[in-house]
Amino acid sequence: MNTPQPVEAVVALRGVHKQFGAVRAIDGIDLALAPGECVGLVGHNGAGKSTLVNLINGTLKPSQGEIDSHVTRGGRGSAIRSVFQELSLCPNLSAAENLRIAHPTLKGLGWRRRAGAEIRTSLDQVFPGHGIDTDARVDTLSIAQRQMIEIAIGFAPRGGQARLVILDEPTSSLDAGIAEQLLAHVERFCAEGGTVVFISHMLGEIFRVASRIVVMQDGRVVAERESAGFDRDSLVDAMGHVAQHAPSGEQRRHAEGSAPAGAASETVIEDAAGLSARRGEIVGLAGLAGHGQAEALAKLYFAGTSGWRAPRKPRMAFVAGDRGRDGVLPLWSILRNLSLSVLPAGARRGAVDRRAEATLGREWQQRIGIRSDDLGNPITSLSGGNQQKVLFARALASSAPIVVMDDPMRGVDVGTKQEVYALIRAEADAGRTFLWYSTETEEVCQCDRVFVFRDGKISAELSGAEISEERILAASFEMQEN
Repeated sequence: MNTPQPVEAVVALRGVHKQFGAVRAIDGIDLALAPGECVGLVGHNGAGKSTLVNLINGTLKPSQGEIDSHVTRGGRGSAIRSVFQELSLCPNLSAAENLRIAHPTLKGLGWRRRAGAEIRTSLDQVFPGHGIDTDARVDTLSIAQRQMIEIAIGFAPRGGQARLVILDEPTSSLDAGIAEQLLAHVERFCAEGGTVVFISHMLGEIFRVASRIVVMQDGRVVAERESAGFDRDSLVDAMGHVAQHAPSGEQRRHAEGSAPAGAASETVIEDAAGLSARRGEIVGLAGLAGHGQAEALAKLYFAGTSGWRAPRKPRMAFVAGDRGRDGVLPLWSILRNLSLSVLPAGARRGAVDRRAEATLGREWQQRIGIRSDDLGNPITSLSGGNQQKVLFARALASSAPIVVMDDPMRGVDVGTKQEVYALIRAEADAGRTFLWYSTETEEVCQCDRVFVFRDGKISAELSGAEISEERILAASFEMQEN
C-alpha cells in the first residue's frame, strides 16, 4: 500500500516577525498555504493582515524568521498575485494598458491588441456578461468596474500561471450578483489546484469559499482551523472586540409596526425623481451597482453644498466609499483629515484652534476606534478600514444636519460596522438625516425607508416591515410601481 505523499506548500512561513521601528506588525507567525485550498484571513482593521500579505507576496522581507516558496515571489512575473483593497490601477490608462504593466513578456507590435484580448478573456471567465469597455480609460469607469478589472488582471495568465491569488476585500464595491460570480470563480480556481487567500469582513463570504480560516489579532494568529470548526459567533469571538462598549440593541431599524424616528418630521430633502428624506430618518438607496444610486446621491449633495466658500454651518456632510478618489487627503495627517469638516466653525480670526482640534481628534479616536499611536501620523499610515473610520468621524463630528454616505463600509471590520450602525441610529434619533447607498443588503436593511434603483430610476419604495432582502432583489430586477 502506497503512503500518500504530503502536499508541498506553495508558501510556508516559519516564526516570521516584522517590525517597523518600535511597532511590531507581525509577531511570530507560522503559516503554510497548500495547493487547492482557499484560506480565509480575518481580523479587525489593524490586526496585521496587510503586512502578512506583503510578506507572502515578497513585497516585504521579514525582520526575523523564514519564508519558503516553491513559486516565484515579487516582481511583475510572479506566480503570486495580489489584489488589494486600495485599487492600484493607473487611472489615465485603459484596462488593456494596465494589464501590460503587470505583464513583462507582452512586447512588440500589436501588444495592445493582445493585451485587450487577454483582459477580455479573463473578465469573461470571472464576470460573465460584465459589459466593460476594456479600451476605455479607467477613470471613466465606476469603482465596481475598476475592482472587476483589477481582479481579472490578478487571475489573467500574464505569460505564466497564477498559483496563489491574494484577494483583499475583493467584493467591497461589488453588488451581490457580481460578488457571487467572483466567489464561484474562486471555487473553480481552487478546484483546479490554485490557492487563494481571501480577506473579507463579510463573514458569509468567508464561510462560502474558505476551506480553512485563519484569525489574526495584534499581529498574531490567534485561531486557525477548518471552516466547519467555526460558526459566526465563535469567529467573531476569536477576532476579539475593538470597542470599549457593546453596541446598542437599537442598531437595527425600528421593530415592525413602529414609526421611524423622523416619520412625523418635515421633509428636509427631495428631488424631481422622487427621492426624499425626512428629519431624523435613515434612507437607503439599493439596487444593483451602477443603476444610478451614486449619481442620485451626488446630484443631491452638490445641489446642497455647491459654493466657492465653505459655510461655518454646513448643510451636508459626505462619507466616501471610494476614499482614495473622494475622501482621503493623502498628504495630510490623520488629525487634519478628521477635523477638516469642523475647521471653519472652530477657527478664531481665521486661525485653527489647535487645542480644540486635538481634543476633537482624541474624542473620535476613542469613539470609533482609530488604531494609531499618534494622530499626527500621515493618513496613509493607517489600514484601509481605519482610513474609512476617519472619514466617518469627519462627517459625524460636523454640525451638518444631513449626512450623505456613498457605500461607506468598504473594508470596515464587523465590530466597527456594528459600532457605526449604533452611532448612525443614535444620531438619527437626535434628528440628523442620513442618505445611505450600499451594495450590502444587510446594511440597507438597517434603514427606515429604502428606494430601490433600476436603470437610473426608482423602481420601488419600501418602508418598515417591507424592507427585506427578497423585496429589494425583486425590485432590483423588475420594475414595480413606486
